[in-house]
Amino acid sequence: MLKGSFPVEKFGGLRTPFYYYDLRLLRRTLETIRSCTEAIPEFKVHYAVKANANPVLLAEIAAGGLGADCVSGGEIRAAVEAGFRPGDIVYAGVGKSDAEILLALETGISRFNVESAAELEVISELAAAAGKKAPVSLRINPDIGAHTHSNITTGLAENKFGINYEQMEDVLRMALELPGVEYKGLHFHIGSQILDMMDFVALCNRVNSLVDELTRAGLPVGDINVGGGLGVSYEHPNLLPVPDFKSYFETFRRHLRLPAGTCVHFELGRSVVAQCGSLISRVLYVKQGTTKQFAVVDGSMTELIRPALYKAYHRIENLSSEGPEEIYDVVGPVCESSDVFLKAAHLNKCSRGDLLAIRSAGAYGEAMASRYNCRPLPEAYYDR
Repeated sequence: MLKGSFPVEKFGGLRTPFYYYDLRLLRRTLETIRSCTEAIPEFKVHYAVKANANPVLLAEIAAGGLGADCVSGGEIRAAVEAGFRPGDIVYAGVGKSDAEILLALETGISRFNVESAAELEVISELAAAAGKKAPVSLRINPDIGAHTHSNITTGLAENKFGINYEQMEDVLRMALELPGVEYKGLHFHIGSQILDMMDFVALCNRVNSLVDELTRAGLPVGDINVGGGLGVSYEHPNLLPVPDFKSYFETFRRHLRLPAGTCVHFELGRSVVAQCGSLISRVLYVKQGTTKQFAVVDGSMTELIRPALYKAYHRIENLSSEGPEEIYDVVGPVCESSDVFLKAAHLNKCSRGDLLAIRSAGAYGEAMASRYNCRPLPEAYYDR
């Protein structure tokens, strides 16, 4: 558990809450990805910057050999500043502004993942006016409902993301004809925090079917981007600190039926950074209720919104106590009833001043932090 390895003497006196990142675990995770893909040169892995754009983490990930998957102009800038090569950057998002499209063209990114016919026309117009051709992939909705939270399921037929299957051929023909774009391939993404490999098998089968259909129609397929979506163990971050990349990549290697040499792109975010990060918070009060007790901490939904937004589970550990386990609702100070990290948490006896580690916060913790209630954004510290 983190308690045994967290350097209290180094970080225990810092102002809380703060994000704690174990860079050694991040490097171990990146090495696992490399070892799982090095024998498959057609596989190209991009890191989904939206999971965590902390510049120290981005620099480690760029040095680890991954490309970048960006969904805003700001993420493109952050990726380049961290050391990602423009030729390894792909750019998705349903609402790319003209300024963002021009920034991506000027940067020389490798791919726009296009999500509508309207967007395709605008990219072509802007690129042609700049004397360029924008490399594009078409994001197709495969109409697969992944076994995950409804808010992070993205591959259904009618969705704000992507192009519906019925429109695929028409939009592809448009991409082949427009003067300012160069068609490069197809892009898919079915959701996040997916642990059932059969969801990815279903995606492979759907991709195979669409490739066959396009081939019969005499249309080019190009390369394939299968998105990301691999989940992590929020329940057991100590036993399973590195996600099951071996099964993930093997699933696609075994089940995709593509022409020899077809490049397959992946866009992994949460699975790269979630387990290396924790939110460290301090107990302010132990409040006794009639039937329960509360550990009121100085961290809140402004530093980690996932429990409030998704009712998501994060394991919590008391780093300061070896006392007997007791049951607490761990709650924050923000003026919202939803500012609850975990109800009925089993923790070593809590006292004022104890440090609690809210685990698996490396993804969508710092990246989604806000200043609600005029709270300051927390610092980040690193164990190298």
